[in-house]
Amino acid sequence: MAAGLAERSCLELSAAARGPPRRPREVVFSPPGTAPLPAGRYGDSAGGFCYQESAQLAAATRNRFVRWTTSGDTVELVEESLDVNLLNNTVRLRIQGCPFLPGGVHICEVQSHLVILLITGQTVHRLLLPHPARMYRSELITECQMQSVFTDISKINFRDPSNYYVIPSVPGLASSSVASAAWLSSEGEALFALPSALGGIFVLKLPPHDAPGAVSVVELKQSSVMQRFLTGWMPTAIRGDCGPSDLPISLSVHCLDHDAFLFALCQDHKLRMWSYKDQMCLMVADLLEFMPVSRDLRLAAGTGHRLRLAFSQSLGLYLGVYMHAPKRGQFCVFQLVSTESNRYSLDHISSLFSSQETLVDFALTSAEIWALWHNEENQTVVKYINFEQNVAGQWNQVFVQPLPEEEVTVRHDQDPRETYLEYLFMPGRFTNAAIQKALQIFSEEGSETHMDLTWDELKKEVTLAVESEFQGSVTEYECSPEEFWQLQVEFWSKFYACCLQYQEALSRPLALHLNPYTSMVCLLKKGSLSFLVPCSLVDHLYLLSNEHLLTEDDAAIFDDLEMSRDVVCLVQCLRLIGESISMEMAFIMEMACSRLQPPEKAAEQILEDLIANDTENVMEDIHSKLQEIRNPIHAIGALIREMDYETDADMERAHHLNMRMNLTQLYGSGTAVNVVCWGVCKIATIRFLICRDLLILQQLLLRLGDPMVLGGGQLFQSQQDLLHRTSPLLLSYYLIRWASQCLASDVPVDTLESNLQHLSVLELADTTALTPHRLVSGPQTIVELFFQEVARKHIISRLFLQPNASSAETSLNWPHLITAIVTEFLPLLWPSNPGFLFPECLVGSCQYTQLQEYIRLLQPWCHVNMGSCCFMMGRCYLVMGEGHKALDCFCQAASEVGREEFLDRLIQPEEGEMVSTPRLQYYNKVLRLLDMVGLPELVIQLATLAIMESADDWRSQATLRTCIFKHHLDLGHNSEAYVALTQNPDPSRQLDCLRQLVVVLCERSQLQDLVEFPYVNLHNEVVGIIESHARAVDLMTHNYYELLYAFHIYRHNYRKAGTVMFEYGMRLGREVRTLRGLQKQGNCFLAAINCLRLIRPEYAWIVQPASGAVYERPGASPKRSHDGECTAVPTTRQIEILELEDLERECVLARIRLTLVQHDLSTAAVAGNSTPEETVALLVRAGLFDTAITLCQTFKLPLTPIFEGLTFKCIKLQLGGEAAQAEAWDWLAANQLSSLVTTKESSATDEAWRLLSSYLERYPSQNSLYHRCVINKLLAHGIPLPNWLINSYKKVDAAELLRLYLNYDLLEEAVDLVLEYVDAVLGKGHQYFGIEFPLSATAPMVWLPYTAIDQLLQALRESTTNHYNVVLYQKLHDKMEDYQQKVSVATRDRLYRRN
Repeated sequence: MAAGLAERSCLELSAAARGPPRRPREVVFSPPGTAPLPAGRYGDSAGGFCYQESAQLAAATRNRFVRWTTSGDTVELVEESLDVNLLNNTVRLRIQGCPFLPGGVHICEVQSHLVILLITGQTVHRLLLPHPARMYRSELITECQMQSVFTDISKINFRDPSNYYVIPSVPGLASSSVASAAWLSSEGEALFALPSALGGIFVLKLPPHDAPGAVSVVELKQSSVMQRFLTGWMPTAIRGDCGPSDLPISLSVHCLDHDAFLFALCQDHKLRMWSYKDQMCLMVADLLEFMPVSRDLRLAAGTGHRLRLAFSQSLGLYLGVYMHAPKRGQFCVFQLVSTESNRYSLDHISSLFSSQETLVDFALTSAEIWALWHNEENQTVVKYINFEQNVAGQWNQVFVQPLPEEEVTVRHDQDPRETYLEYLFMPGRFTNAAIQKALQIFSEEGSETHMDLTWDELKKEVTLAVESEFQGSVTEYECSPEEFWQLQVEFWSKFYACCLQYQEALSRPLALHLNPYTSMVCLLKKGSLSFLVPCSLVDHLYLLSNEHLLTEDDAAIFDDLEMSRDVVCLVQCLRLIGESISMEMAFIMEMACSRLQPPEKAAEQILEDLIANDTENVMEDIHSKLQEIRNPIHAIGALIREMDYETDADMERAHHLNMRMNLTQLYGSGTAVNVVCWGVCKIATIRFLICRDLLILQQLLLRLGDPMVLGGGQLFQSQQDLLHRTSPLLLSYYLIRWASQCLASDVPVDTLESNLQHLSVLELADTTALTPHRLVSGPQTIVELFFQEVARKHIISRLFLQPNASSAETSLNWPHLITAIVTEFLPLLWPSNPGFLFPECLVGSCQYTQLQEYIRLLQPWCHVNMGSCCFMMGRCYLVMGEGHKALDCFCQAASEVGREEFLDRLIQPEEGEMVSTPRLQYYNKVLRLLDMVGLPELVIQLATLAIMESADDWRSQATLRTCIFKHHLDLGHNSEAYVALTQNPDPSRQLDCLRQLVVVLCERSQLQDLVEFPYVNLHNEVVGIIESHARAVDLMTHNYYELLYAFHIYRHNYRKAGTVMFEYGMRLGREVRTLRGLQKQGNCFLAAINCLRLIRPEYAWIVQPASGAVYERPGASPKRSHDGECTAVPTTRQIEILELEDLERECVLARIRLTLVQHDLSTAAVAGNSTPEETVALLVRAGLFDTAITLCQTFKLPLTPIFEGLTFKCIKLQLGGEAAQAEAWDWLAANQLSSLVTTKESSATDEAWRLLSSYLERYPSQNSLYHRCVINKLLAHGIPLPNWLINSYKKVDAAELLRLYLNYDLLEEAVDLVLEYVDAVLGKGHQYFGIEFPLSATAPMVWLPYTAIDQLLQALRESTTNHYNVVLYQKLHDKMEDYQQKVSVATRDRLYRRN
């Protein structure tokens, strides 16, 4: 629209925070030598100071300024920044008993310090603070907060005499003037110009802070120069005749290099200019010459005049003078002109008139005057004018922030408490300070009770206070609902009135603050400040009053003059409609938008109400105004185009903000965020009303249907199109206004962490929309949150870093920049733009409830980003625990994948990730999200849906089937998991799933399912998996072998089942050497035997890996040789076939091992895997001789170890004591004796010998092997042979007994045996030696062991030293001789008989 936008009207935007007011640091100073003055002597005042480099982009003081308010003897100084949040930025200084002069605060900037000069009714002060540029280097300012210039104010020594001075009583301060000026000289002296009680001006000079010196006073008067002495001080004075007429009403100073011009606007309406250095009056100008003068005015003292200076390097010094007259005022602007010989004069630039009554403040630049008044109704009026360009003297309006409505309308269907709370705490309506003040008064408590309350705490306190007052007043036990409602309204209304009163007091402006470097204008109020920003032309036209609208320069709106007039007439029609709409009618449209009803219908209803209630003929006025519009269709179209922020392409994403240009924090402070977002809210509010009125007007045009108005019937369709364009526009502004007033929620840390996990799954965590949520002083609206976290970086990068951006400009212009920022911000919020940053930011900041409401308001009419909105709604439902609703939303969003920027970003594949179709990538992301949240049922549903999309992509199918399998398995849906597994097209994934199925079902002990699944084409794989697990895990904690046995039995594969149980038993023996292990081993062998018995005999065999073979266990470490090299695995194995008999033998062995271990647990460690031979030895050692014999018989082993062992036990018993006897009964009882004798005469030793004897009888051996080994054992231990043993062996093998005697050198026993043997052969006792027929000619031949007998004789012969041996030898020799003779006779007889 208009090029001269900034010269239109302005809007006031409040920057009041919703948090608790920052508690200022209190500094109190009582100057000595002063008597307290009444605190209310001077009125409250305010002012501001801006740094010289505040407009420089690279400066440390960029966008920083100081403001102050004085009240009585207290001044509150606040440093503000639009870029960073300043810490310790508020200080309250109280100079006790010394009220501040209005405007008595002056701040000067020198290279290293900020100097604050203070003037009170009795003293002057100088405070030195380090300059911010010295505290920080601007390029290092990247944090969102930093220290203020007031951080170290508590270190200042206020009592230092060099920094304060008491104003002397002579000449004394004039009581009727509050003018003052202060400045720093080039030498660093602090100078204070004050009105003298005697008339004229006197100047106090404090020496430089770093140089000693005395305070001096100079008095300026219009006369000759002479010195005079005054008591206590020695000033330089200029004396002359003077009266009170030259008393300065307003003072200003303009500093030069080595001088200062002091301008004094005096009571006599004259402007005097002094040179401080020369102490001369350089110029006197009568200002009445420049205004229409009356005699009364000339005679009256000019007490209401004001003076302001503005200096420009190019234009020089401007003086702005406000001349006050009753009922009117006049501004005169002059330029100071110097002539030769140091003569000065004023060049009159402009005179501007105003009718406002009371001027509060005005500010001057080299082109503009900004003025602040209070009108007759005590309302604030702010206007400005460009005095150079505006020849007509037309002031531009500033639309100030209106006070909240005096009354809140509560309908009968509304709860008074909720309605009032909503109204009171609606962002931008009441300040925290006003509500706190009202609360203190209302609850009649101390002033500190409700300090520093947060927004939410304040809300609770207000509710408690009003409700307690209300409860206290209800005296009756019962009251009707109507009475109760009425009482509630009454009390809430009372509190609301209290809030309104304080809001009015705190929002009353005290001064204007104008920054000449950035052109920023602020209104300074008691507790806050607000900013004035240019108004866009549409808003300007709509808000402007009719008298101003009629005087608008039509040519400034459009190049086409006719179109300009049409638009002005159209806006006038809209204003007529807007002014006629009652609250009830306005509410119809609000509710239609809120309830998602068509705004066109609401507009039609409002129009009908307007027509029905038209008592002032507004419709006729509108109709006549419409007649003036030549082309209403084009005018409405132009208006709609101006208000539409829809862009064709998505705005580029933010660049990384340049650190060197110090853009990272530009307009990032809480104050700037508040201003920008409040500006957006104001625009949205105004535009909503414009659109509402435009809809009503369009409905009126349709109703009129006048060809003259519509421009012909053929344009009816165009009108309908415009109607449907206006409706989304209205809804868009309604949505932006709602978002600007919707507070963001506080988010717990765990919710933030969980949200970050969700975003990391979606791979959105690195987008610019999602930085960590920053803590702020008060609750933000969601638009403020969005601007601070996301939008600001986008906007700043577009303004400064785009190729077409004028980045060379390093000077900041507030009106242009704030307009540009808001203009760039609105498209980011615009619902129908393809960009999706705002909802992204909300979800990134966990504002789920707000996002749901945002999408609810958006979905029925906005058809852009529908899929993205569905996806975000799904995210919200997920967080709220409504998974099925979330899934519906995710499925709806799938149809828009590939069409929307946000969804395209969502499905960007990772590095190395298999690229599939966009929709499948989308499903994959959502599946990951649902999986992370822990909703397996929904994962299954979505994956099943995705499978339909992936008909031609077997890899995706495999992934999805695996996903379905996993979650079915997790849920315990075993059959469904099996079906998903069988349908998996990828064999490797199928095998992985199968492995997982086996493990999980085993862990859950759901073995029946596992066994009974059919496993079509997967039988061998299942067996392999179970076998590998069986061989890899602990045998006693897992039952994979039993599972495999059941698996084979279920399929009637008995040989495999037998093999499994046999292997299980073998491993139990090897690895589980405990009683329980042996018990299980026995059962395993029995089960294996049973299996083989169920098979036909010819097939009843199994294969066993050869002894020593090692199973390949998954995950086992490779075996290495002594030098560290991996040893080669043998490629071939010896195969051993085991038949039923072998298994039965193994079963016997296992049972015997178990018997052994049950008898003696200590043998468990060795018995488990022992061979039959080893087991026999263990049994013998344990005394289980019967069992050992059974084992030997089963495995066809000799019984020799048993006889040896039993013999040894007998020897031990014979040699042992009573303890050995007692122990022996234990093992003796384990053996079955043929006839146990339990008489007293029978001992354990006897029983052991009896057992040995019975075994020798029961188990005969070839060649009397067992007798021989027993005798051997006894003789080896030197034990005499028992007679029963000798007698039994004599019968069997007397010759061997003889040899044994000889072996052990038992000569006497040998001789006795030989003698008996010879007698037996000869027929004496032959039956004892088993000789059937003794020596006889008729009997069979007999023999003697001659060799052994010869050896005996030889041994006896050699031991002749022993007399007894000689006797034995002789006896044996004689016996043998006798035997020989008898043998000879028998031989002869035999030969004789043969012959």
